[in-house]
Amino acid sequence: MLATPPDFDVLIVGAGISGIGMAAHLEMMCPDRSYAIVERREEIGGTWDLFRYPGIRSDSDMHTLGFVFEPWKHEKSIADGPAILEYLNRIADERGIRPHIRFGYKVISADFRPDEARWHVTVELDDGERKLLTANFLFLGSGYYDYDDPYDAGFDFSEFEGDVIHPQFWPENYDYTGKKVVVVGSGATAVTIVPSMAADAAHVTMLQRTPTWMGSRPARDAIANFLRKILPEKVAYAITRFKNIKMQDFVFKTARNKPEKVKKALHKRIEKALGKDYDKEAFTPPYNPWEQRLCLVPDNDLFEAMKAGKASVVTGHIDKFEKNGVRLKSGELLEADIIITATGLSLALAGKIAISMAGEPVKFDERYYYKGVMFSNLPNLAAVFGYLNASWTLRADINSEFVCRVLNLMKERGADLATPVLTAEAQAKLEEDDLFDFSSGYIQRGKHIMPKSATSYPWRLNQEYVFDRKVMRKGEVDDGLLTFTKAGANAQVAEEQLEAAE
Repeated sequence: MLATPPDFDVLIVGAGISGIGMAAHLEMMCPDRSYAIVERREEIGGTWDLFRYPGIRSDSDMHTLGFVFEPWKHEKSIADGPAILEYLNRIADERGIRPHIRFGYKVISADFRPDEARWHVTVELDDGERKLLTANFLFLGSGYYDYDDPYDAGFDFSEFEGDVIHPQFWPENYDYTGKKVVVVGSGATAVTIVPSMAADAAHVTMLQRTPTWMGSRPARDAIANFLRKILPEKVAYAITRFKNIKMQDFVFKTARNKPEKVKKALHKRIEKALGKDYDKEAFTPPYNPWEQRLCLVPDNDLFEAMKAGKASVVTGHIDKFEKNGVRLKSGELLEADIIITATGLSLALAGKIAISMAGEPVKFDERYYYKGVMFSNLPNLAAVFGYLNASWTLRADINSEFVCRVLNLMKERGADLATPVLTAEAQAKLEEDDLFDFSSGYIQRGKHIMPKSATSYPWRLNQEYVFDRKVMRKGEVDDGLLTFTKAGANAQVAEEQLEAAE
């Protein structure tokens, strides 16, 4: 061990929902631990600061996308980007988190040195200068997609004379008033952009290769707003959160077990919004509900724009982009002044940081998840990859709380290494699970870089929050698999364990 302590007990990468949530949990559960958040951008918010496209909003309710410890106070449950940013900024200020954030710090690499029980983290500043930070524990709150390079569908726009915009890089103060717009894509981003742009554009067409299942619901949660009037805020929030978690779970399981029943319910809502003569084929995907994430249509905004003649949905395959629009293989031309490529994200693991241990690159695709928060045989590292079938923050909350429990047990044991040990013998007995059985393009394109997930707990990224919450919050931290050792005196023990595991 080095004579000098690390710069921080915990280093958090990213000041978005995951990073701010981890910092808040440290303040509450480990107030004696030093920490810092390194954020490559100049503001907190992560996704909600990066994305500036028209109508940017949550695609799940804020009573579950909000933190367990901080009630959502706005009337709208489906919130826009600025409201979510205000929520995160208020938490950062009220809980004393902001002074711990280093803005303009891009993490390049992180090497864990078991003999020192610390991470050596290289960060690059805006001016190109590089600094070295050290920390005992590293928490990755860097999200799940590539901030720099969205998915490129390979379109040739050389003949098109209008503007081509990807939602991830929306121009500031962009004026599309009176313009004809074609949005290529049918996922959550497209479903958000179309009704928002339709208010000022001449017409907006959502061009989809295949339809997406869409579920409409009010942007305001009437029960939540009623409870807030008659109950203390925290009690009302807890009840609403419980209700919505149960509802999310019920809808997902029903979709998987009784897909025809859910299809009928979704179609019934669309018919109620658009009328009996609506084009049912345009809203009937070739897959079952929740084989891809369900697209949310708050207050029927997309359907209202369609009824008003301001928006339309076209299903077809692109032949080419011509000077004044998109030519489909059917021969139809969709005229456009602006083309929005809402074609999806690219997955990025660990924020594209070069993670290594004792100088050896860590291959995450060869390691197993441990309780959806740590990784097999990799000490002092935790990360957040949210639920595919529920709100991101549900995972962020339980992972943060679990890491704090780990840190407190490390302190109690006098240990500075916490390692989920998976021996070669035990790994040989694991059955690998196709966790990412979602057919979403970004999931399928990124599966090859993701850590492994077993069919049996705890070596998996589980997809059932209610079960995870019980195990992560109430289960034993010292489960016989997560080992607590000390660098130096117990280093030999730790090395033997890791060697047996490799």
